[in-house]
Amino acid sequence: MKLIVIGCGRVGSTIAKRFASEGWDVTAVDENESALSRLGENWTGGFVRGHGMDNAVLREAGIEDADAVVVSTDGDNTNLVIGQVAQKRFDNRCVVVRVLDPARAAFYEGRGLRTVSPTSMAIDLLTEAVRTCVVPQKVEVG
Repeated sequence: MKLIVIGCGRVGSTIAKRFASEGWDVTAVDENESALSRLGENWTGGFVRGHGMDNAVLREAGIEDADAVVVSTDGDNTNLVIGQVAQKRFDNRCVVVRVLDPARAAFYEGRGLRTVSPTSMAIDLLTEAVRTCVVPQKVEVG
């Protein structure tokens, strides 16, 4: 299975390493060559330096043969555009896009783009954590 990970920050590099360890053929794409260091010195996958909105960069990464694409740059707009290009222009069926803004994530999810919103997940987890706390009753002195 072939995976393209666009954006090789903390999230993208961890996803790339995880799938590579599971035997996937993984290629990471990032504008900064220094991002390659996040993959570690034992990285055996591919790395393409360039912007994920550049079709030539996507082709060099192997997007035309990819089974899945993860888009996790640090910009929602960039991620959404790249995700739509991967899905519509290159006909990738499994495109997953990180979108920090929950409302935008829901909007694009409703139009067929698979999104993950860490912000929504944090809100849900924090809410549940507060609800499951044992809150001591205050004793009024009076």
